[in-house]
Amino acid sequence: MGHLHEHNHSHHHHHNEAEGNIRFAFLLNLLFAVIEIAGGFITNSVAILSDAVHDLGDSLSLAFAWYFQRVSKRGRDERYSYGYRRFSLVGAMINTVVLFAGSLLVIVESLRRVIRPEEADARGMFILALFGVLINGLAMLRLRRGKSLNERTVGLHLLEDVLGWVAVLAGSAVMMFVDVPVLDPLMSLAISAYILFNIYRNLRQLFRVILQGAPSTPSQADVEAAVMEVEGLAGIHDLHLWSMDGEYIILSAHLVVKPALGAADIARLKQEVKGRLLGLNIRHCTLEIENEPEDCEFRDSCCT
Repeated sequence: MGHLHEHNHSHHHHHNEAEGNIRFAFLLNLLFAVIEIAGGFITNSVAILSDAVHDLGDSLSLAFAWYFQRVSKRGRDERYSYGYRRFSLVGAMINTVVLFAGSLLVIVESLRRVIRPEEADARGMFILALFGVLINGLAMLRLRRGKSLNERTVGLHLLEDVLGWVAVLAGSAVMMFVDVPVLDPLMSLAISAYILFNIYRNLRQLFRVILQGAPSTPSQADVEAAVMEVEGLAGIHDLHLWSMDGEYIILSAHLVVKPALGAADIARLKQEVKGRLLGLNIRHCTLEIENEPEDCEFRDSCCT
């Protein structure tokens, strides 16, 4: 009992720590995004403005991550029997639309400046880029120390921001010594192209979850291989894998047990199967037990 209390206390502490880390990164990122927008206009740099759009999108991502980290504490209820995890997909969709619209606006302005280059304040860009590397780096390091998958995922996203600022830092350093004003809109186009590539990649993952596609890991073959090692199991079919939010994986399956297994043996078998599934990061499973001679209309759908 004491061990269970200690585990629950530790889980609650980690959950609150994760929420605090994401909140810290959100406030830091939002503050700097506002400074960036002002700095982009002051320095007349579309590269700074394009990264400001990216950081603003990141701030939205962090805001939704922070909000849904709180929402995820809620258990399932009559309205949402699987809980509130899928609400995070709404946040991801809103963030995608904002990033896409902002990137298109920046691309239009960048193309105009490629045709007719305008002088940008390279020194001001350099100073802003230094702050960009430091602030995004600070937020990234705090999140990368976190234990939750949510923290680590956002931390990787901030790592991308740091690399983008390093590019602006290098480009502005060149512009301080060489008169190449076209370098600014070219950097902006490169950053915008990178953002659009990530939007495409995120949309693919998002629609895969919405359409209840099977997760990339574990595969059905991995599940079948792990489960069929359990003693007393004769087969598995009607196996379905999907995810609530890209992280929380759900499984349903029919387990065929060998004849003459008693109630205690079947209970043991189910617990061992659930343990193996948990080892594959499948945290919610629904298992139907069938005796080996029993006929099932779904048996031919996916058999082992």
